Amino acid sequence: MFSRREALRLGLLASLLPGSATAATGGFLMVGDRALFGALAPVLLAGALPIGKDRAAAIEVVVAGVERAVAGLPPSTQAELRQLFDLLGFAPTRLLLTGLWGDWPEISPERLDAFLVDWRQSSIGLLRVAYFALHELVFAAWYGNPQSWSRIGYPGPPELS
Repeated sequence: MFSRREALRLGLLASLLPGSATAATGGFLMVGDRALFGALAPVLLAGALPIGKDRAAAIEVVVAGVERAVAGLPPSTQAELRQLFDLLGFAPTRLLLTGLWGDWPEISPERLDAFLVDWRQSSIGLLRVAYFALHELVFAAWYGNPQSWSRIGYPGPPELS
């Protein structure tokens, strides 16, 4: 079983290895992080995202929302998220932690869902925390965006006079 300390060490090691990081996109999320959330968003938001031509734009809205959400977090939380994203971005640690190999966009929704369920139900607390971090970032990015409100029948917050 991984202790928090071991996971942090593994994250630090993964971030230092050649090929584990990709170029930043100008914000907190690296290119690989954007691919991660682009793949996870349709799975976590199953049934909530539009179908058809608007789907890709909606997924990009989620990824941009994750970027904004992370930017508002304290530096210590951002550092922990960076370690998680680095672990998931480095193929050997991704395989070890998720059982998934390959680039995020190439992994089937069924396999992504299975990994998320495994983490959500894991007896390892650190994996459950990591699942909820990914889940909450995606949900905050989508449901916190006024563009999504009409899809769920939410008129928006009441106007105060």
